[in-house]
Amino acid sequence: MALSGMRGLSVFISDVRNCQNKEQERVRVDKELANIRTRFKNERGLSVYEKKKYVWKILYIYMLGYDVDFGHMETMALISAPKYAEKQVGYIVTSCLLNENHNFLQLVINTVRNDIVGRNETFRCLALTMVGNIGGREFSESLAPDVQKLLMSSSCRPIVRKKAALCMLRLYRKNPDVVNTDGWPECMAHLLNERDLGVLIAVMSLLVALVANTPEAYWNCVPKCVQILERLTRGQDVPQDYTYYGIPSPWLQVKTMRVLQYFPSIEDPSIRKSLLNVLQTILLRTDVVKNINKNNASHAVLFEALSLVMHLDAEKDLMSQCIVLLGKFVCVREPNIRYLGLENMTRMLLVADVVDTIRKYQAQIIASLKDPDNSIRRRSLDLLYAMCDVSNAKNIVEELLQYLTTADFGIREELALKAAILSEKFAPDLSWYVDAVLRLIDKAGDFVSDDIWYRVVQVVTNNDDLQAYAAEKARNYLDKPAVHETMVKVSGYLLGEYSHLLARRPGCSSKEIFHIIKEKISAVTTVTKAILLSACVKVLMHCQPPNQELFEQATATFRRYENSVDAEVQQRAVEFLALSRNGLAMVDIMAEMPKFPERQSALLKKAVDTDGDAPEVSATKLRLQQQNSMALVVADRRPPNGDLHLLSVTEAGASNQYPKHAAVAESQASEVPHSSQSQVHSNGATQQHASGTPHGDLLGDLIGTLAIDAPPAEPTTGPSDSQALEAPPKSPAISAASADSLALVVLDAAPTQVQPLKSVSEWFRELSVKDSGVLYEDPYVQIGLKAEWRNAQGRMVLFFGNKFTAPLRNVRGSVLSPPHIRTRSAVVPETIPPRAQVQVPVDVACIGASRETAVLDFSYNVEYTPVCTHSSIFEDA
Repeated sequence: MALSGMRGLSVFISDVRNCQNKEQERVRVDKELANIRTRFKNERGLSVYEKKKYVWKILYIYMLGYDVDFGHMETMALISAPKYAEKQVGYIVTSCLLNENHNFLQLVINTVRNDIVGRNETFRCLALTMVGNIGGREFSESLAPDVQKLLMSSSCRPIVRKKAALCMLRLYRKNPDVVNTDGWPECMAHLLNERDLGVLIAVMSLLVALVANTPEAYWNCVPKCVQILERLTRGQDVPQDYTYYGIPSPWLQVKTMRVLQYFPSIEDPSIRKSLLNVLQTILLRTDVVKNINKNNASHAVLFEALSLVMHLDAEKDLMSQCIVLLGKFVCVREPNIRYLGLENMTRMLLVADVVDTIRKYQAQIIASLKDPDNSIRRRSLDLLYAMCDVSNAKNIVEELLQYLTTADFGIREELALKAAILSEKFAPDLSWYVDAVLRLIDKAGDFVSDDIWYRVVQVVTNNDDLQAYAAEKARNYLDKPAVHETMVKVSGYLLGEYSHLLARRPGCSSKEIFHIIKEKISAVTTVTKAILLSACVKVLMHCQPPNQELFEQATATFRRYENSVDAEVQQRAVEFLALSRNGLAMVDIMAEMPKFPERQSALLKKAVDTDGDAPEVSATKLRLQQQNSMALVVADRRPPNGDLHLLSVTEAGASNQYPKHAAVAESQASEVPHSSQSQVHSNGATQQHASGTPHGDLLGDLIGTLAIDAPPAEPTTGPSDSQALEAPPKSPAISAASADSLALVVLDAAPTQVQPLKSVSEWFRELSVKDSGVLYEDPYVQIGLKAEWRNAQGRMVLFFGNKFTAPLRNVRGSVLSPPHIRTRSAVVPETIPPRAQVQVPVDVACIGASRETAVLDFSYNVEYTPVCTHSSIFEDA
């Protein structure tokens, strides 16, 4: 850059470096900026040398972190200069100071185009480099055809074509419409015949972006990519400049294999055989060496090859070969290599039936749980969780429970959840399941969610043969001097329900069980106190024949808490005191809990969600999600209004309410009190109040640009009090209960169609004369639209807002366009969180005139009630 000859620039840099503190530096910079501003005002007296010097100073000041709000015009003026030294300064400084959204860039589009179409290849390289770094949509519309000509030209030097390919990649990312799919597949296939590896690497980067969006259009490139891999693995015609530590162009190998992962499985036998031979060669050549740089390059190629093997669903022999190679990586001392081995072994496990091969390395994987590196411990945990089945569940769960006591606090919650899921999913018998989960609660009570002990209660309640065994285990744990509160909850519940089954065993009389429970009441929170009070009254009820001493101790306990400051505990104590005086009449009121209806375990549902977060079955699917999932989820940061409701089902717009039968037993209500929304009756049962109607517009701050205000929704009444004690109906429709409650709510009402808050056609007419507004709205969801049009092309953003206090599930949204309209939209997520908004961009192109309109097909489930709507989006003018 010939900066050494600019004495003034060198002096300025030296002055800045010699400053003793930040304040001196700021004073020196402000002085220099004032001088430059003064000189630029008198531009006629500036020589070319001085102009370049001052522009370099501006760039240096900008790199120091100071704001520079002038000198842009002088910088861009250098781009128009006829000499290389001036153009170079202009292009470099412009690329650094400005971004693609800067308005000044529009002033140099013509100058940049002249340099690109000109005959000076040096000027072409400068222009292509700047556009490839900061080119935006305006550049793509003006320069894409010229850049394409340079890319396809056989008379240009490789350096120009390489920069043209990277520039085209930038323009395509900013505006995909610049690539016409009708002619580009043939162009890309022709470019893949290039012998210069520099051009080929740049072209492959462009191909990765193209096939990510439309892989079906580029099938003719697959044989070319396989030929490139064969050429590289054989080391044929690979210049020394592109050989990195003996590996022929590892960057090109990685990009080529990544391209192939976007295509479905290759069916052509000859091409598939050639590709598998190449992959096998890569697997055989890769090994761990001492040179870190060579390891990095060879492992980058290897792991991309593993992803391709998984994507192709290759033969079992090749899969086993991959596992053996990864097993070597798991055993090495280098932590980075071990991490990659564990991660890729997990991915292999999820896409191929290779559990038996991976199980050979179970000891090494378990040993990795004790690795000092936290990331390796997490990957080991993920792999053990994924490889667990009925045959090795006992060993793996036992290892997880032992590791739980020494694991880092940051991993214990995940560890406890996965241990509980494996215990339930692969339990050889239910007694082992109860033992494992109770041990888990005992070792990691602080990190055990309520769902875990809820599930234990459900399993024990539904299995008569397990009740006595579980009660005995609970008694042994509760009798310990130091017990975690979660263990107190589950043990207190089990003893209250089933301690009478242990009456003939030593140390398990009603009086002794009551004494064990009573000792824990004073040291627990109010929620647990409520559970233990319910357990006390049930122990008293089961004592046959009645014991006067036990009766006096129980009534004394209830009197102690009848003046409690907590309303829930006080109410239970008062009502239980009254119930205890009824004698045998209390037996009917405090009956044993009924069996729970069969339903999916909350823990196993979490297991499904966890599997969804693991590596995908196909690397192609993973990359397609990264490319296409442009939907933005914005959660409401405000605290939710009101308390959490156990039942939340509304039928907006309907005049009649279907009956909602609730099977809510007394012990369930007493286990998880919600003082703000439940009332305990004389029999210990709880009356649940349904309040699922959304409260007005919860998205005012989320769709602020649309100025959308939803009218308040009408309140909906809950189930009647007389239904609170009904037996569970036979209907399989089960409402999702709160995560903090054991109460089961069973619905047998038929699903209804939710009505919009006003006419959909009226919303459509309003959007016909403005670019933003409401497209559809009902009590649960609000769909807004904001559009920007330029001639026959436009870009819309659809806003899907969840107004409800529960997530919307099974969300489906697609734009059904007529033949004269082409649309491309992002994927709508299947779940919209409570009080959150999803923004989905949609690109639109009108290719002809018609009176047909595009329709948004949108459906979702709210509290297991399906809702479907069809709304017109736009019509051709």
